[in-house]
Amino acid sequence: MGTKSTDAATTDRRRGALVGMAVGDALGAAVEFRPPGTFAPVVGYRDGGPHGLAPGEWTDDTSMALALADSLATAGWDLDDQAARYLKWRRSGAYSVNGRCFDVGIATSLALSRFESGRDARTSGNPAESASGNGSIMRLAPVPIRHAGLHPDRAEDLARLGAESSLPTHASPQCLSACRYLAVVLAALILGEDRDEVLSPGWPSLRRIEAAEALHPLIREVAAGSFRHQAPPEIRGSGWVVQSLEAALWAFHDAASFEEAVLRAVNLGDDADTTGAVCGQLAGAFWGESAIPSDLRRGLARMDMIDEALAGLLSQG
Repeated sequence: MGTKSTDAATTDRRRGALVGMAVGDALGAAVEFRPPGTFAPVVGYRDGGPHGLAPGEWTDDTSMALALADSLATAGWDLDDQAARYLKWRRSGAYSVNGRCFDVGIATSLALSRFESGRDARTSGNPAESASGNGSIMRLAPVPIRHAGLHPDRAEDLARLGAESSLPTHASPQCLSACRYLAVVLAALILGEDRDEVLSPGWPSLRRIEAAEALHPLIREVAAGSFRHQAPPEIRGSGWVVQSLEAALWAFHDAASFEEAVLRAVNLGDDADTTGAVCGQLAGAFWGESAIPSDLRRGLARMDMIDEALAGLLSQG
């Protein structure tokens, strides 16, 4: 597929990264925590799931991304402000699709409690390897949407911002590396780079960020293409950041369309909303909002909130 480089096309892809995330999140919400093969395949929005959501409603993945987007648009780069907005979401349901916080991960909840006590977002996330959930890659899109211009000449700075965005809730080396890698991948896709080149183990930007700081060995394996050589059940849509990133890339890397990619992701089951959200970021950044099927765009709940977040991010260039 050829790349598009016009301003309009780039804006379409920037919007696609956030809208695609919300679409993937909403598609997976109804089958979250369901083992693969135990539910009728997802082909569109449906109601139900552990939180009893209506079709097209999204979960904490998108809520936290909206909080992050709001922070970037109003406070610049301020980790304490990012964490304060996550805390506002947990306390009062700000940024939620239905006005209440109904879904918060254990690691995120504990980290936000630590932030509430100490007010230092750089130390509130748990740095233990055992606390390597996917709660920071699921919300990452606003960082590359806002800072795509750092790529490729300052890819290492973009990677650093990706890692820093993880610190308030997920500070393990696996999580930091996953956010470093994914932030640069998303920015390159937004800017119109070829998918196969971006996902290649020889990609120059991958070498650049590795030269600045080595990726965690497990994330390096994913970046080297582990997702190309496996299939379910080895590919799992679990809550572990390594498997979550690998599953999203597996669903995306050779899909023929946005819809094919995100449906592959959510039909892995288990942490389906987050696998869908991460894959939706990738697919939206690559194909753009305009390539998301109209029924998925029309059926997405609270598009006004997503549009507001995008307006803030895009107004800054």
